[in-house]
Amino acid sequence: MMGAVRGIVLVCLAILPALFAVPANAANAADGLKICNHTSYVLYAATGVQEGASVETRGWLRVVPGDCRMAITHKLSSNALYLYARSSQAHSGPAREWGGNAPLCAKDTDFALKTQIGLGGCGAGDAFQMPFALVDTHGKSSWTATLYDSLGLRTANAALEAGIVRLLNDIGYDIGKDHRDLRAAAAAALKKFRARMKLPQTATDDDLFDALETEALKASAPTGYSICNDAQKAVWAAIGLQNGNDWSSRGWWRIAPGSCAHALTTALTYDHVYLLVERKDKHRIVTGPANFCITAITFQVTGRAKCKSRGLEEAGFAATTTKGHSGYAVHIGEDGLIPPAPRLH
Repeated sequence: MMGAVRGIVLVCLAILPALFAVPANAANAADGLKICNHTSYVLYAATGVQEGASVETRGWLRVVPGDCRMAITHKLSSNALYLYARSSQAHSGPAREWGGNAPLCAKDTDFALKTQIGLGGCGAGDAFQMPFALVDTHGKSSWTATLYDSLGLRTANAALEAGIVRLLNDIGYDIGKDHRDLRAAAAAALKKFRARMKLPQTATDDDLFDALETEALKASAPTGYSICNDAQKAVWAAIGLQNGNDWSSRGWWRIAPGSCAHALTTALTYDHVYLLVERKDKHRIVTGPANFCITAITFQVTGRAKCKSRGLEEAGFAATTTKGHSGYAVHIGEDGLIPPAPRLH
């Protein structure tokens, strides 16, 4: 996928006013780049800083609706600064992104990359180009970039409330059909959700959004391939793919209890995605007859033949059928694969 935008719906491509970047108050703000989320989506942001003939990109910083996070925590220089953000895979419907027309390198998982300008791609590996926006900081040492969506949420509290409603709808609570009772319906749904998740009234907004996003991930199969851990302890997962006559494998994703990892984030074009899941003690709880090459550390391997002669380990992966699905979520229990959790109605 080198050099491609990867099929995500672009909704905010201009630098201003789509990003609506405003200077931070120099008297109150620390040096660096602050990102504020005035959308109804949980966002994941990445930054890029040009240094001479290279650009260093980093991601992903999670910013929930109504919150602000520091993406860069040192004094901004005169070097070119770039910003890109995308909506969480937990949200139903098409993905959203905030960016521009500067193709810079990123990865699906957390990353820190340094690439040469004019390279024409991202080189080998699992990096790809995404459309970042150039942010004009007017030479200031601190800057705040506030991201908006079509709802035009002008206050942090309005964004927080809209974000909660969106995630409750994503999970399956029916809210918003009658706008006259929207607030009452949202409050009732939120009360039910808190009770089901045993969230105390003292839970913070971060605690609430963590629980909402995690449950939304379980309730839907977002575009791509998600691996959800319904067991009591963390697991490590790897996947294998066939693209024509080419085979590949990659891993590991550490998946905490009650959370999901997005191994693939683009629409699926595979009949099968092959899966290997093991616990910390290397006990394999999802395995199968399809052999792929792996290593004990993070890996991406092309081909699945002659693993041992290449200094690699061979492991059996289970086939999960994804044919006809643009998005697919597998759920891992104590003893292996389990059916996805049903949606609420």
